[in-house]
Amino acid sequence: MVATFLCASMLLLRAETPSEQSDTDSPNSIISAVYDVISGPAGQKRDWNRMQGLFSKDARMMAIARSTNGDSKLHVMTVDDYIKQSGPTLESRGFFEKEVSKKTEHFGNIVHVWSTYEARMKKEDPKPFMRGINSFQLWNDGKRWWVTSILWQPEDAANPLPTKYTACAPTTRASISNTSDPQKTL
Repeated sequence: MVATFLCASMLLLRAETPSEQSDTDSPNSIISAVYDVISGPAGQKRDWNRMQGLFSKDARMMAIARSTNGDSKLHVMTVDDYIKQSGPTLESRGFFEKEVSKKTEHFGNIVHVWSTYEARMKKEDPKPFMRGINSFQLWNDGKRWWVTSILWQPEDAANPLPTKYTACAPTTRASISNTSDPQKTL
């Protein structure tokens, strides 16, 4: 009984983890906040409370990778799983990921963003060690934006990034919104 209460209390706290209002007032700002939280030099602690506050309570983070035999594998994580599995490496080695292009689709309270990224170990590295696409699913509850999922796949020899995802994408009305009201993003 006590364990059930503690577990339920933790879920409520997770759903109400505070984040900066400016982080969640538009699709652009919440995606920028995700990139900002995971990026930083070696030795810098990340603000994982901020990260948790960007995601809905049942959000998923999913990575697609190739096994040694070339098969595509899907690794599904909660936000807490991601923090436990990737956090120590990001903090010890340094990691900077930035959006270089995006394509945005909007309907009602949902926004889907194909965010092309480049990753570097040091901010000043001239070339990225990795590029790929983050597929963000965003939801607006009428008060703010939430990340409900991110599915990502790095570029590889079998899947080079198409030009349509590397060229600067045209800005859509959803991508320039500065409001938490999804109806005002049109």
